[in-house]
Amino acid sequence: MKYCSTRGGIHGWDFQDVLFSGYAPDGGMFMPESVPALSPDTLRSWRGLPYTTVVVEVASLFIPSQLIPRDDLEVLVGEALSGFSVPEVVRVARLKDGLSVLELFHGGTLAFKDLAMTCTVHFINYLLQKQKRRATVLVGTSGDTGGSAIQSAKGLPGLDVVVVYPRGRISPVQEKHMISCLKDNVHVFAADGCSDDIDQPLRRLFADQELVKSHGLMSLNSVNWSRVMIQLAHFIYAYLELSGMEQVEADGVMPELEVVVPTGGAGNITAGFIAKQMGLPLKLVAMVNSNDIVHRTVTSGDFSMAADVTQTLAPAIDIQDPYNMERVFWLLLGKDGASVRTIMEEFQQSHRHFLAENHQKLLAQVLSTGTVTDEGILETMRRCWVENQYVLCPHTAVAVWHHYHSPHSPGLNRCYIATASPAKFQAAVEKAGLTFDPPEAVLALDKLPTRYENLERSPNWCKDWEDRLRECIQSVSTARKSTGTSQTLTGQ
Repeated sequence: MKYCSTRGGIHGWDFQDVLFSGYAPDGGMFMPESVPALSPDTLRSWRGLPYTTVVVEVASLFIPSQLIPRDDLEVLVGEALSGFSVPEVVRVARLKDGLSVLELFHGGTLAFKDLAMTCTVHFINYLLQKQKRRATVLVGTSGDTGGSAIQSAKGLPGLDVVVVYPRGRISPVQEKHMISCLKDNVHVFAADGCSDDIDQPLRRLFADQELVKSHGLMSLNSVNWSRVMIQLAHFIYAYLELSGMEQVEADGVMPELEVVVPTGGAGNITAGFIAKQMGLPLKLVAMVNSNDIVHRTVTSGDFSMAADVTQTLAPAIDIQDPYNMERVFWLLLGKDGASVRTIMEEFQQSHRHFLAENHQKLLAQVLSTGTVTDEGILETMRRCWVENQYVLCPHTAVAVWHHYHSPHSPGLNRCYIATASPAKFQAAVEKAGLTFDPPEAVLALDKLPTRYENLERSPNWCKDWEDRLRECIQSVSTARKSTGTSQTLTGQ
């Protein structure tokens, strides 16, 4: 399995090169050069497998056994997912009227990011130890990714983590998961801006190949292919559990499953689209909040940022730059790197692009969308409680709104992706007039000391933030080298 850039300038990289990278050197995102197929016979053979085994099966399609032998892969995935609060790691809540919720939030930071993050960090740590090397992770977060990266990597000797989050735009629990970690290898910055603002200096830092190579700089955002790869597993697991495939004769047509995903940066829906490309019979629905760029792109071809990011009750998807759509465009346009480069460079320079009519039609054929207001979020949370005594987090409510407002086709099973626990969003739960008792681990966060640095808004804030983060990366890396924590890992 070899990897290439969505913009056509990079080919032939292996999994390790891609794992230890952020954006590709040509500004694109890494994807496998060929997408493996999942046959009906393969899917039938996987029916009934535990989620952890599904992850191993999926990862083994993309990671060569020469790099991580199958036995080691099983151990790494097992260790990564051993700390979840339910033994099955992910759980299906089967509620009234065909409302099936796939709970992906039973990890350490109560968010779906923990699934892919813990596995990815275990892969990274395995290879760093094997090769006696180190790396520096740089992460921008809209709320959940940063906490998950910190919890997965804290205390690891070969890995430093630099996280930037948008101050005042995330929930108190999300913030505490980041700023309460005092391990020496964790460095947290609170920025006076939105998550899309944070992405700008990060892109510039990753474009500096000298910085990337000399300090082993890499990303743990869903820019990182490994994150998207692991997310394939929960779409496959959902299909195996909820599609009704077991009721079909061995030579019969595999049934379709509709999967509804709350969408911000579009990493999760991209994983669903890749799974569909692999042969999984999925009908995909991306639900967004008032930051509706994905909805506008699908319905009218308007791939353009609004003037500002709207703060909503679902802050982790308050995003106007759904950067993983680049991967969707690449697959949709037959891996045409030149066309993708044209689209994305115009979008990054002007924050506007209108898809060609045939491109928009192609996208609308494979992806449905909807948009939900804050009042719609609250209404959905209340209704789900009244009918099921089940509390949704506001992001999951963005998806479940679709259940109450879109006619259910007879014979088509649906699955709604629950991306976070309501314990992380107490203000939204209370605003809906509901209560949810947070677990002890969440209550304990309030008693912990905190540590972080501010990135203040200045006239030249993007350059200032870039300089501050560059200085942090260089000083951390220099300190590790001086204490003999081995050489940096560089890509191809």
